Amino acid sequence: MLQRRVCLRHILQIRNLPYTFRRTYAEALDHLPPSPLSATNLPPPSSPDSSLPVNPYDSTTRPEDTPDPPFALRSYKPRTPGVRHLRRPINDHLHKGRAYLPLTFARKGQHLGGRNNSGQIRVRHRGGGHKRRIRIIDFHRATPGRHTVERIEHDPGRSAHIALLTHNETGAKSYIVAAQGMRAGEAVESFLAGVPELLLQSLGGSRDAGMIAAKTAWRGNCLPLHMIPTGTLVYCIGLRKGGKAQLCRSAGTFAMVIGRPGDVERKKVGEQGVLVDIGAGRTEKEEEEEEKEEQVVVEDIKNDNNKKLGKEDMYVAVRLKSGEVRKIHRDACATIGTASNSNYNRRQLGKAGRSRWLGIRPSVRGVAMNASDHPHGGGRGKSKGNVQPVSIWGQLTKGGYKTRKKRNVNRAVIQARPRSIDQKSKPKRKEQSRSKSKSKN
Repeated sequence: MLQRRVCLRHILQIRNLPYTFRRTYAEALDHLPPSPLSATNLPPPSSPDSSLPVNPYDSTTRPEDTPDPPFALRSYKPRTPGVRHLRRPINDHLHKGRAYLPLTFARKGQHLGGRNNSGQIRVRHRGGGHKRRIRIIDFHRATPGRHTVERIEHDPGRSAHIALLTHNETGAKSYIVAAQGMRAGEAVESFLAGVPELLLQSLGGSRDAGMIAAKTAWRGNCLPLHMIPTGTLVYCIGLRKGGKAQLCRSAGTFAMVIGRPGDVERKKVGEQGVLVDIGAGRTEKEEEEEEKEEQVVVEDIKNDNNKKLGKEDMYVAVRLKSGEVRKIHRDACATIGTASNSNYNRRQLGKAGRSRWLGIRPSVRGVAMNASDHPHGGGRGKSKGNVQPVSIWGQLTKGGYKTRKKRNVNRAVIQARPRSIDQKSKPKRKEQSRSKSKSKN
């Protein structure tokens, strides 16, 4: 047995923003379609003397936002050399048994070694490893109704943890990507099909967006983007209506809902990298006209549920973790919270064999190869022949080719992510050199 020791390393943690609703006016949600989960579809209570309420939304409470514990890695007593540098995140809440087998299938085939259908290697440094079973994850979250989290499991096929859900009515099982802080026994729900009638009854028939968000924008719940308050952290984000989640699925990733694309396009990046509103100097008349236009839009939605929205209203602006601001369809799915296992990138495997267990083969440097195997190979000593660094196929590895097309630009990107720190520092260096030359003169 390995004797456990805890190695504490305190680091600055990114605190999740509270799920506050920051809209300045009430927005009607009459245009949302009714949900199949209505009062007529629910089974009657078992007995009139039952202590459970008829409306489950009356007694539901928001799950507690448990603060993340201080960053800690589990180390082991070095009884063997391979354990001396082994570091693992502490995840004692994970399930110790096997996965739910009906939602898994064996990982077999030629692709295990990075080969295509003809047996040729297309991805290097892959092969071997322990036998695995693929977990079938529900990235659509289209099934309405309450689901109970049975347990949190480790998935060998991804960096984040997964949660096994059970539908409260049908008993159907499903896997989802677990949120940070999610534990067994919690209740999660998907509102992609619409707001349930029972929820509206618990709110007294009100369709105010802020009141609905206070009951729905909870950790682990899946909502369309237009129902999520501004400033909320989300993960497992879809790109189109009815599509599966494609963004922010790995461990510790998240994005932030920042509003409509029109609000973001009116801003620009200032000298210190801060977003500055260009329309800050508007007159009172212009602000009053904008407020009237917003009221007209809300009234139109109330009167006509099938009214077509404008181009700006069909999308929601989301800031990804890379800094890119992208517009996504308002009906695309998103899950509240942050992807679990945020300390995954701080683990240490401890030995080369553990990397082979994961199916990762060693990578050899080109300088250590023969001249027939790599452009950097051959020669006497550690020399690559005074040439530019290239890959095994002879392509430049440190730039030299323009990969971004000026045409065919991704129109969904509102603000591109920062790509190079050196390019930003060049203008500052020029200004400093100019100021020095002026001072000398």
